[in-house]
Amino acid sequence: MPEQPSPDLSAFPRGFRWSAATAAFQIEGSRRADGRGRSIWDDFTDTPDAVRDGATADPGPDSYRRHREDVALLRELGVDRYRFSISWVRVQPEPGGPVLQAGLDYYRRLADDLREAGITPFATLYHWDLPSVLEAQGGWLARDTAFRFAEYAEAVAAGLGDSIRNWYTINEPVSTSLQGYAVGTLAPGRQLLFGSLPSVHHQLLAHGLAADALRRHGAEEVGIVNNHTLVLPASESEADLTAASVYDVLHNRIFADPVLTGAFPDLEALGMPPMPVEDGDLELIAGANDFYGINFYNPTTIGAADPESPVPFEILPTDGAPTTGFGTDWPIVPSALTGLLADFRERYGDRLPPVVIGENGASFPEPGRVDGPIDDADRISYLAGHIDAVGAALRAGVDVREYTVWSLLDNFEWADGYTQRFGLVHVDFDTAARTPKASFDWYRSLISEARR
Repeated sequence: MPEQPSPDLSAFPRGFRWSAATAAFQIEGSRRADGRGRSIWDDFTDTPDAVRDGATADPGPDSYRRHREDVALLRELGVDRYRFSISWVRVQPEPGGPVLQAGLDYYRRLADDLREAGITPFATLYHWDLPSVLEAQGGWLARDTAFRFAEYAEAVAAGLGDSIRNWYTINEPVSTSLQGYAVGTLAPGRQLLFGSLPSVHHQLLAHGLAADALRRHGAEEVGIVNNHTLVLPASESEADLTAASVYDVLHNRIFADPVLTGAFPDLEALGMPPMPVEDGDLELIAGANDFYGINFYNPTTIGAADPESPVPFEILPTDGAPTTGFGTDWPIVPSALTGLLADFRERYGDRLPPVVIGENGASFPEPGRVDGPIDDADRISYLAGHIDAVGAALRAGVDVREYTVWSLLDNFEWADGYTQRFGLVHVDFDTAARTPKASFDWYRSLISEARR
């Protein structure tokens, strides 16, 4: 076996946290167990041809029934914290309706088992599983959804706040808005283009409302996490630079600016409709954030669009970059993470709270069934490069406190079903058998070395 890459850990301070992540719909299975309700991902999964391989996310890794195996793996891995998500419809099947004790009990057992293993539970309130009932009433396009989310947050905080103290509120609002409502490649599968923009504001408002509820019930740490990308213009031409600037606003700034500055970018100057902001919204959104979460996978190269295009930019391959299992859509450029973090530090200055890398990882082709550990050298190389990139950002003065690998387990990868595998642990989706990969041992050794 060739020598494995070893990141330079000299810039990582003592106490820097190492984590791994999953999400409820992707790993739990048991979609109809114990009164669980129906979400937009149940609807999307049951839509013919919506998921690439027809996978249903059930049972998948079957973590609703096998979570203790996951906790044992996390203990062996040696992580400081485990990022998981709470399924809205497992806890509250009908928005505004009664809370399911079975759902709360499941997450309490998980949190208790994690703490017993010496691992801090770090929960995400919302990882894309909006109740179907709310989508039928407008979903995130409707302001009322933010207030229904606040009620859900209150119920979860009241039921679990003594057990879970560290929280993400909303995961990747950009993915919900742009892929879910603008182009329809993710649930709820709507194709509204710029008509999707109200969903941005309503998710951020939901974050502010939920953060208040969590803090009232003893939360020690609350923040939002978004998928961000370093936008690279295809050339120095005025047209490409303008297109890249517009895309940067849509993917990055309309999500980060309200949280970190209390204001949206000037969308009307770009020919877009203004956000449906009401008095007091922005103050709530920009209220105390204990950290800012950044999920990072790849940079995005942008060029000017054809004049007939309904949007003023085009996403292009990144020249010379190797790719993950997603092909040219996911170029591998670790230095882009350093560039993104440095840009955030320069742009937001002292308004940027400590940064948590909430997700970072890669999928590569792997077999469905294995007889032993997979030598996933490509994943190790990807992770090593991006951990080095975090180290470079630390040297440049960015206050990064935590790095999280996506994902602990191979899981249901949304519209790509079971065709993409991100896990440090291989999962046989026929049997749910878990087999740690070479990257699992590599990450375990890296965490051990970082603590010396």
